[in-house]
Amino acid sequence: MRALEGRATGIPHTATERQDSVMSDGGNQAERPASTGVDRTLTVLERLVMAEDDLTLTALAKITRIPLATCASIVYTLEHRGYATRRIVGRSHFWRPTLRLYSLASQLVRKVDLSQIATAEMRALGEEIGMPVHIGVLDGASVVYVAKAATPGFIQFDTYPGKVAPFDLTALGRAISAHLPEDELAVLLPHLRQGQGPRAREAGPEAFKALLSEVRADGYAIEEEEEQAEISCAAAPFFDAGGRVAGAVGVTGFARDFAGDKRAVAAAGVVRLGAVISRRLGYRAESLPSELVGP
Repeated sequence: MRALEGRATGIPHTATERQDSVMSDGGNQAERPASTGVDRTLTVLERLVMAEDDLTLTALAKITRIPLATCASIVYTLEHRGYATRRIVGRSHFWRPTLRLYSLASQLVRKVDLSQIATAEMRALGEEIGMPVHIGVLDGASVVYVAKAATPGFIQFDTYPGKVAPFDLTALGRAISAHLPEDELAVLLPHLRQGQGPRAREAGPEAFKALLSEVRADGYAIEEEEEQAEISCAAAPFFDAGGRVAGAVGVTGFARDFAGDKRAVAAAGVVRLGAVISRRLGYRAESLPSELVGP
């Protein structure tokens, strides 16, 4: 990654308008009215999806802590709408979700544009740390850059949407690889390449797997003058609704930009942004600190 030179007042008047204004402006969560019915329905649906086996109504009510009559009303409605079905054995009814959810999710995935999913946050991070910010996804044994945010004042690097780079020689690729299933990682290991930078590491599979263990422990990846001299980058993964790694978000700069506290700031920034993107892709994880999860 070489560097290149270079109403008229808007004030709501009625009670309804004021409430709509609060909702549309991202008002305080405490000010937003909560729907117990919607919350319970989603809880039932999530439990059905996560369950290893079909559930009886009694078991479902117990694990969701929802009154039996209410739980029954919810699952019968889900059945009527095609989101749940039941298997009858004697006097027992066993419930499970249908693939209608998958159909909805598939339509949503086709509409997701990673280049637009966190544009404002990418730009804000770039301005904060003085480096361009990128999103990359894995394509075979390569990382493809799908988005970039940089202000005109930055020295521009030849990182651009559509750029392809070796998966193992970029922080983006390492952040993704660290969270791949073992069988998928095994397919990539024969394609390791030797970096040309002064701090290039050994390109062997065992050394690379040890590096990925560090990435998982840290929560982010760093590449410092390994692919080429004077250039370094930091990246963190993001995950989809199914919990699979979907890509990574990273920053690129001169090696001197990663010295001292700047490295920690850059790492914290990409981890925070990775959590924001994960949240918007539907990923939920209790382990994510609330301060790292975006709107």
